Formats: sequence, structure tokens, C-alpha cells
Amino acid sequence: MRLSSSSFVEDARSAGFALAGVTTATPPPQVEALRRWFKAGLHGSMKWMEKHAAQRGDPAAVLEGARSVICVADRYPPPHEEDHSGPAIGRIAGYARGRDYHRVMKRRLHSLCDRWGAQWPEATFRACVDTAPLLERAHAEAAGLGRVGKNTMLIEPGTGSWLLLGEILTTLKIEPTPQKHEEPCGTCTRCIEACPTEALRPWELDANRCIAALTIEQRTPIDPAWHSRMDDWIFGCDECQTVCPHNGDTSRTRQAPFHESQSPRVDHLVLEDVLRWDAKQRQEALAGTSMTRANLSMWKRNACIAVANLPANQCDASLMQAIDMLVEDPAQPPMVREAAMAAKLAHQGEV
Repeated sequence: MRLSSSSFVEDARSAGFALAGVTTATPPPQVEALRRWFKAGLHGSMKWMEKHAAQRGDPAAVLEGARSVICVADRYPPPHEEDHSGPAIGRIAGYARGRDYHRVMKRRLHSLCDRWGAQWPEATFRACVDTAPLLERAHAEAAGLGRVGKNTMLIEPGTGSWLLLGEILTTLKIEPTPQKHEEPCGTCTRCIEACPTEALRPWELDANRCIAALTIEQRTPIDPAWHSRMDDWIFGCDECQTVCPHNGDTSRTRQAPFHESQSPRVDHLVLEDVLRWDAKQRQEALAGTSMTRANLSMWKRNACIAVANLPANQCDASLMQAIDMLVEDPAQPPMVREAAMAAKLAHQGEV
């Protein structure tokens, strides 16, 4: 006998999640596509993903005896047009501007686990947010939260794709919620055309080219072939979501709720500040956000690349002095000094 999913969905919505649904804890059909993705090396520098490839296909590998997956989503505000009248800035992805979703979502998921655990003490519950080896978008799609679009993001028409996903695995047998069957993209290819590095094919992402993967995950030098296409992105990239028609400003998207924890704490970062950071300053600037994922050397590398892409009128003497300091500092990692030298050469004679 299966429990009704309605109370679980209602509890999740009352906890502030914009979307919620339930699916069975069985391997999703996307497992084979994931294996092909790994085999083709499209996960780039994210070798940790391949390490747990076998687990990713089966929720029971994460929670023994799992029978149901309760899927939830928080919605975060889309990025707004940046003001370029002041100091040169670097853009950061919208999802990273609020509080660290790993912590704030997991805290609410743990509260739900405690609530349901008291009601069904014979059952086991496990909260997961991003770091567990689960095919989150596949389970969310199966639970009816939306459909995965050509940009590989989960899209819920009327809500969009500015979504952060979480799950609760449980040994309870819960009735699944209906799936959405309407494919959200149709003939639209705006995301593919907008991708600066041509990292997208329909429903497939090449992380070797993706600006988000390059700036957040890659801990080695970034291939100079991508530098000019990275523009002023220093942590992530939102181009494929910004152009998506489902993320347009409509009466429905304006009414879709945001969780308060996702209100932006950091809209952008001043490039010169990043170039001059020490370890303590980095920690203070990024405290409470998910942007601590990138270490100090990565931040400086990314900022140098952004400086190289700036128009001449945004490169003042103070900014270029910060670049020179990195070039001349033997204590800096080689990838930082190399990126700084590239920025210096890009603006040679302009200041």
C-alpha cells in the first residue's frame, strides 16, 4: 500500500519550497546517457562526478532500502542589468548571490525529515542537496517538477529555470505525483545560440567548454582559447537561462515565489578587490555563500581573465597596478601570474 503524496507535497510547500513532488526510488532512464557523457569526457575537470558514477544511477546506493524520492525546488531571483558606471566588476551566477543553498535548503529538509520521522518512526529519511550522488534533475522531472530543456536545466513553465533542487530519500512507499509531459523547448534554440563557448548541444553540455565549469570547478589554468569568450564572468554563467523564453518577465513568473534565503547578498564583485584579496579577505567577502567553492587562486585567475576582456575605458591605473602586482609576485601560483600577464598584454599602452 502506498501513502498519498499530497501531505508530503503540502508539507514541503509550507516549508517554503516553490515546487515539490514525489517519484519512485528507481534508476531513471537517463542513466545510460550519463554513462555516455562520462565516456565522452564531457564532464571536463569534474572527475569527482565519475568517481561515484555507479551510485548516481540508483537512489538505493545513497539510502539502503529507498522506495521514494521527495523532490523540492527553491526559486532564486534572476540576475538584473549591472551598472557599469563605477569600478570594473565581474559577474557572478544568479544562484550564487544568495545564502549558500546547500545549507539553507538542507536545514529545511532536515526539519521535514524530523517531522515525518516522528510520524513514521519505522521509516528512514535522508536529506540531499547537490552533493549526494543523485541524478537530481532526472528525479525532479519524474516527480513532475518540470522538464529538462535543451540547456540541460529543469524548466517549469510559469516558474522558469532559476531553480535549486533538493531531495529527501525515504524507505516509505509514497504515491508518485504526475509527471509533466509537455516538452518545454519545441523548436527554440536560443540557449544554444547564446552560449558563448558553444558548450551546448540539445540536452547535452560539454563541461570542457562551459564557463560555469571553467570558473567554478577547474582548478588548473583555463585554455586561452576560451578567455575572450568568458567576458566578465568570474563565477558561473547565466547566458543560457537569461535568453530562455520561460524566464521572461510575465505575470506568472512575477507571481512565482522566491525563498527569502535566496535574496542577493552579493550582486557582483569589484575586479580590483578580487585581485588584491588575501585568504582572509576572500573568506570575509564570500562568507555564507556557495562561492567559497572556488579557491583564492581560481578567483584571481578568473578576475585576470575578466580584466583582459574589459574595454580600455574601464581599465584605470589602479586596476592595472593590481595586475602588475600579481605578475611580479613570485608567491602567486603560475596560473595566476600567467593570467595576469595576459591581462597586462591585452591592455599594454592603454593606461
